[in-house]
Amino acid sequence: MKPVRAADAAIRTTVTRRRVRQSAVALAMGGVLLLTAACSGDDHKNTGGGDGTATAGANGAGDAGNGGTPAPSSATPKTSAAVLTVEPQDGAQDVAPDGALKVGVASGKLTAVEVTDKEGKPVAGTIAADGSGWKPNAALAVGMAYKVNAQATDADGLVAASTTSFTTLTPAKKVSTNDNIADNGTYGVGMIVSVEFNKEIKNKDAVAQGITFETSNGTTVKGHWFGAKRLDFRPEKYWEPGTKVTIKYRLKNVEIAPGIYGDIDKDEPFTIGRSQVSVADSASHQMTVTRAGASHTVPVTLGDEKNPSWNGTMVVMSKEKVTRMNSQTVGLGGEYDIKDVPHAMRLTRSGTFVHGNYWANPFGKTNASHGCISMQDEKGGSDTSVAGKFFNDSMIGDIVVIKNSKEKTVAPDNGLSGWNIDWANW
Repeated sequence: MKPVRAADAAIRTTVTRRRVRQSAVALAMGGVLLLTAACSGDDHKNTGGGDGTATAGANGAGDAGNGGTPAPSSATPKTSAAVLTVEPQDGAQDVAPDGALKVGVASGKLTAVEVTDKEGKPVAGTIAADGSGWKPNAALAVGMAYKVNAQATDADGLVAASTTSFTTLTPAKKVSTNDNIADNGTYGVGMIVSVEFNKEIKNKDAVAQGITFETSNGTTVKGHWFGAKRLDFRPEKYWEPGTKVTIKYRLKNVEIAPGIYGDIDKDEPFTIGRSQVSVADSASHQMTVTRAGASHTVPVTLGDEKNPSWNGTMVVMSKEKVTRMNSQTVGLGGEYDIKDVPHAMRLTRSGTFVHGNYWANPFGKTNASHGCISMQDEKGGSDTSVAGKFFNDSMIGDIVVIKNSKEKTVAPDNGLSGWNIDWANW
C-alpha cells in the first residue's frame, strides 16, 4: 500500500468536509424544490440528488406506485366526431312499419346496428357498403315496440353510440283477404290461385311481394292483377303432378292503401294431383279426356248457333252434384229454369258449366246448349252415366278446353281462365 503523507490527508479531510456541507445544503434546497413541484401538480422528477422516497414521506404525497395519491389531470377527454341519426326519434308512437326506420351517420362509419322488438326478437337489416346508413330488410310488425342500439367510429377510431326506442302503429283499418285454396287440398294441374280483397289495393307491388310461393320442385309462380281487388297466381305451364305448394302470406305489416293494412300472416299448403285435360270440339261434338297419359272420347253437346260456347282454356272452379240453373241469372231472360241439373262443374263466372243432361239426347250429334258442355245423364244423377263418371273422376283445378266454337276466346278473368294469357304478359 502506498503511504499517505500527512499533508495530503489533511487536505483531503478539509475538502471532504466542505463537500458534505454543500451536499446538506443541496438536500435541503432539493426538498424545497420537490415540495414546490408537488403543489404545482407537474410530473417533475427529482434530479437534485435527493431521495425521492424521503421527499414523498415529507410531503404526504407522491407517485402512486409508491403508495401515494395520483395527481388529478386537467386534460379534456376526446369525443368521437361521428354523429349518429336515428329515425324515428326516441319515444315516437304510431310509426309506419315500412320505410320509417333509418339509421345514419355523419363524419364516421356505422359499425353495429341492433334492432329488437319487445320480446327480444332481432330485426334483420343491412349496413350500407360505405358504412353511411342502415335499413331493415323487411317491414316491421304493426303495434310493436322496438329498441335501436347503434354504434359508429370516426377517423380516429373513437366510438359514438345511440340508444332509442319507438312503437309502430296499430292499424285502424284492415283489408279482408280471401283465396280459393283449402289448407292441404289437392287440385288439378291447371289450378290458378285467385286472391280477392274487399278493398281496392293501391300498393300493388307491396301486396304482390307479400304473397310468395314455395314449391317442392322449384316451379316459379307469378301473379297477375285483374283490376284493383283481384290477384291471380300460376306457373308458366300446367303444374307437374305431385307438386307440393305452400302459399306464404305476409300481409299484416303491408300498407295496401293509405292507412289500410293487410289482415293475414299465414302459410297455406296444397298439393297438385294427377293430370287431367279435357278438350271439347264444338265441330265434332266430342270431348277427348286425357288422364294420367291415357285418353278416351265421349259424346257431348256444346252451345248452339244462338248461344255458342266460349273458346279457350278454362279450369274447373267448383263441383255440385245437383244444382239449379236459371237463365235469368246469366242474362238470357226466361229461356230455362232447371232445378235439378246433375253433376255440374263450373268453368266460368258467367255461367259456363260441364254438366249432366237428362232432358234431351243431342250428344255427339249437334250443339243444343246455351253455352255449356253437357253429356248423357239420368234424372237425379247416375254415377254410372257418362256425366257421372266424368264428374267422379274430376277435381277442382282440372283443365277443360273448348275449340272450334264460333264464339271468341273466354276472358282471362272470367273464372280461372288466366291460361289464355301468355307468360310474357302474365
